[in-house]
Amino acid sequence: MVRIYRIRCGTGNCFLIQENDNVVLVDTATTRYRDKVLKICKHKNIKLILLTHGHTDNVQNAAYLSKKLNAPIAMHRDDFNSLAKNQMEPMLAHGIFGKLLLRYSKKKNNREMIKPFYPATFIRSGDSLYGFGISAIIVGLPGHTKGSIGVLVEDSDFIVGDALMNFAYPTKALIYGDRQTMDESAFDIRESGARVIHYGHGKSTANRGW
Repeated sequence: MVRIYRIRCGTGNCFLIQENDNVVLVDTATTRYRDKVLKICKHKNIKLILLTHGHTDNVQNAAYLSKKLNAPIAMHRDDFNSLAKNQMEPMLAHGIFGKLLLRYSKKKNNREMIKPFYPATFIRSGDSLYGFGISAIIVGLPGHTKGSIGVLVEDSDFIVGDALMNFAYPTKALIYGDRQTMDESAFDIRESGARVIHYGHGKSTANRGW
């Protein structure tokens, strides 16, 4: 049986996916929460650090935690290429809250540095985590960023990164690189058959029409 544990890091989340003694850490939060994430993970058998996309609040501790936990990093090549060039994909927003969130995100990304790292594995939609002892597959969820991915666990739980958000209420991503693609990813999440959605921001909820 696979279990999912939420690590709350301010308004954001990291997740642990555990099957037997094998554990995958999904996202790494910002440096403010570095010690919290390390404390929870250091006595676990972390097989992989999986990044859902390349924004600061998801990857800032990747290099640090990879070294401390002796765990490889995996992410989609499209988002890594943006990181390697020290630039973020241009983002858009809809709604008042979305525009405020975008403004805050831009300031945060410009202010906070990301220690360089190089993924041991570049993942893409359809890849499995079976090689790391976890019954789960990678699902491409582009739109928020080009290389956004999610993790579908045993067809019952879906860690979706920022393809969906749950700040005040569950919704499609309020900020995105491409809105049409983001809408298509939200449709794919609904049609996945997963019963529970785990967001990069906010509490987990039941799946629904997005």
